Parts: sequence; structure tokens; C-alpha cells
Amino acid sequence: MLTVSIVTYRADCAELRRCVSSLKGCGVACLYIVDNYGDENLRQFCAEHDAEYIPLPNPGFGAAHNVAMRRARQLGSTIHLVLNSDVYFQPQELNKMTAFMEDHPEVGAMHPRVLNPDGTPQYTARLLPTPWDVFGRRFLPASWFRARNDRYLIKHAPLDAVLDVPYFQGSFMLLNMNTLERVGIFDERFFMYPEDIDLTRRIHAVSPTLLWPDACVVHDHRQASYRSWRMLRIHIVNMCRYFRKWGWWHDPERRRMNRRLLHEISEINRRNQG
Repeated sequence: MLTVSIVTYRADCAELRRCVSSLKGCGVACLYIVDNYGDENLRQFCAEHDAEYIPLPNPGFGAAHNVAMRRARQLGSTIHLVLNSDVYFQPQELNKMTAFMEDHPEVGAMHPRVLNPDGTPQYTARLLPTPWDVFGRRFLPASWFRARNDRYLIKHAPLDAVLDVPYFQGSFMLLNMNTLERVGIFDERFFMYPEDIDLTRRIHAVSPTLLWPDACVVHDHRQASYRSWRMLRIHIVNMCRYFRKWGWWHDPERRRMNRRLLHEISEINRRNQG
């Protein structure tokens, strides 16, 4: 059984309509739209699109999805999609992923190939970040940090390779509910931003978390923290919480997971060249 949750704040109903339209024909048992703002127009939108409306007093991105995932678990969901409203795709893309996960119950989470609206690749599967990765990407000139940033974004990986990655963005997370029973859902200490890093690495520790390029979606990414001082502050505060949880510089699991992925990519490139 497939369930889906979308968390909104001051929802753009045209954007949301495009996203929800992508789910038609995907066999979704229940679509939860969680409203972290309190928008009566969104309540009406949900009634028109057969979605369950959940208004909340903005507990954060992960906490809002958790409310939906707890309801999905009670419903009997086996696969749950965490989805951003700025993502859209052809229904067969999600159908391919759910069929694969049903055939491979050992897989804990999946993420498709993600494109920008202009068709260029969006590098949403990554290494686990170090403090230096976060600081350099945000505050250093791009030319100073290009090689390090390309490594972090695993840009040297073939775009058609299936990879077992320790971190992918939360814009599209197809999750095995049985695995979530083992590792837990989003850590609600993170109001926004690193909750996807934290959850992916916890799943990755016990089961495959696949970047699966056989499916493709478009993400019209706003990058709000690059345009808003308030969002930048939220990003910094919550990344500090993440590093306090897992370790700033001493994080042996991060080192082990990153090295394993880099070795996997190196082996694939070597085979392709040979």
C-alpha cells in the first residue's frame, strides 16, 4: 500500500496542483497534505483533490511529515512517499519505483534521478557532509571550493548508475515502512533542513538507500536559505544540531559510509573505462 505526504507553508495552489496531478494513476491509498500555515483555501483544495487535510501550528518540516507517517502506519501503508510540492513527474516514474521496492523488500529507501526544469541534472544524492562542506558551500567563492563541492555532490558518478548513497534530499523520499519501524521516523529536534540527512543515514546503516536513475522527476527548487536571512539562520542552527548529534569532526560512521560510496563509484568508473 502506497501513501504520500506533502508539507506546505503558504501553499502555492498552482504548484501543488501540478504536483498532485503527478500522483494520478499511481495507486495512492491516501494523500496527506499537511498545512503548517493554516490556509482555508488549502482545506478546500484538499476536499477537491481527495486528500486528507492536516492543519498544524508549524512544528517543522520533519515533524509535520511524521504526523502523516503515523497515520499512514495505522492505515497499513507499506511504502510511503515524502514529497515536496515543487516536484512533478509522469505517473509511470513513481509506479516503476514502487514496483521495484515491492520486489526488493530489503531496500529501505529510494530516490530518483532529479532534474532542474531546464533538463539539467540536479545533484540531490550526496556524501554525508562535514562542517567544512557546509561552510564552504555557503560562504566561500564557488571557484575556491569547486573540486571539494563536486566531490561532495558526487558529480563524478555516472548519471545512469544505481548507487547506494548515505544521503539524498528530502524532496522525494520513497520509504519502506518496515525499515522505518526499525530506525524511526524524522528526528523532530531538527526544525528544517538536516532531517533528511539524518533519516537517510539511519536507514543506510541497516539497509540499502538507492539512488535509482531508471526513474526521473523534476524539482523546481527554490533554495530559500540562499535568498532569506531568516531561512539561512534556521539552516545554520539546525546544521549545528545535526553535527552535535553525529559529531563535528569525529564521525567514524560518516567516514566509513562516504569511503564506501566513493569506492563504489571508482569501481563503476573503472569498469566503464575498461
